[in-house]
Amino acid sequence: MSRTGSPPDVCVVGLGYIGLPTAAVIARAGCKVLGLDVSQAVVDTINRGEIHIEEVDLDGLVQGVVSRGLLSASTEIAPADVFVIAVPTPFDKNHAPDISYVLAAGRAVAPVLKAGDVVILESTSPVGTTEELRDLIAQLRPDLKIPGLTRDTPDVSIAYCPERVLPGRILEELTNNDRSIGGVTPRCARKALAFYKRFVRGECVTTDARSAEMTKLVENAYRDVNIAFANELSMVADRMGLDVWEVIRLANRHPRVNILTPGPGVGGHCIAVDPWFIVHGAPDETPLIRTARGVNDHKMHHVIAKAEALLEADPHAKVACLGLAFKANIDDFRESPARFVTSRLARKFGSRIHVVEPYAAQLPIEFTDTGAVQIDIDDALETCDILIVLVDHDVFRVVPLAERADKLVYDTRGIWPDQPRVVREEAAKLALAG
Repeated sequence: MSRTGSPPDVCVVGLGYIGLPTAAVIARAGCKVLGLDVSQAVVDTINRGEIHIEEVDLDGLVQGVVSRGLLSASTEIAPADVFVIAVPTPFDKNHAPDISYVLAAGRAVAPVLKAGDVVILESTSPVGTTEELRDLIAQLRPDLKIPGLTRDTPDVSIAYCPERVLPGRILEELTNNDRSIGGVTPRCARKALAFYKRFVRGECVTTDARSAEMTKLVENAYRDVNIAFANELSMVADRMGLDVWEVIRLANRHPRVNILTPGPGVGGHCIAVDPWFIVHGAPDETPLIRTARGVNDHKMHHVIAKAEALLEADPHAKVACLGLAFKANIDDFRESPARFVTSRLARKFGSRIHVVEPYAAQLPIEFTDTGAVQIDIDDALETCDILIVLVDHDVFRVVPLAERADKLVYDTRGIWPDQPRVVREEAAKLALAG
């Protein structure tokens, strides 16, 4: 790493939803940053000072740091002092984690490493991935002394530091949230700590790499389990003919109860994915985490069944599905339950399905040849008889009762409690019977 006090040159590997904001925030702190990505289109977009993802205030920040010469992008690796790896870590059809992108990033970085460099993995990863990355670098660079594998002072430092950010607030939270920094050795953790203190105002806590990896997975599994309780409760309320939103509202008046809000499932690359990494690592010890994943996945099919019943009860009704993103006010559709539900309905009901997604320029590929069309919220309110609320975008929340009073609404998010003909989880059977 560069001399004390001097901003290091940084290479951020992966310029997606986390990598690009991270690169921009680091550049804003005065470091010269090279963003590495496999997509030439992404590279060209960033080098024009533009962005390829939707995130609050990111466009202005990227334009500023690019114009000042602090951020550039390339498909080719170059030497740096700090390498931050922020690539995807998906799972396969059996829910086994796929760290091939992380290892590919390691292969790209290894040839340009020099003594004093720091390599930091930020990708959400199964426990032990940072050590696998370390072992790969050791294999590719036998000329370097690698931490944990040498008795001498190591030439490089290797650490793990996951992000904790909320889409729509990424820039703010990258700066202000606390960070868990896990080093392959304590010395590695200290080297990474010195780097993060350049741009993180939150507290940076050092630990070992495996504990930091597990911490990230636990945070998202905790959320998944709690959402599963809310989603299961909504299905129980449906069976009993109860208003789940009223039950939750009253239960949360207890000083030690805080039930989350149910929805059509769980999406995003974190909460819908990361719990499987824990299950894969300890399958016999994780019945609760596995069950929660099953509940949240089942909720999507529950919603589909309710929506299909509505459409079959009135075969001439036009339907608007509101939202495809995995959560409100973002353009991220990864693992989105809304996208899954809507595409299934489109395949079955074709041109009766109208999709409203203000954060999508066009429908995803699975809608091709279904007959479904994309419209805006105003057209939906004018032309559609049934509204299925799948995402609580602000543009949906603010629709006044006067514009939707004559609609039949299946509100999986509970955004319109004043709707007179509402079909929520708990009232679907009553509405169909009426």
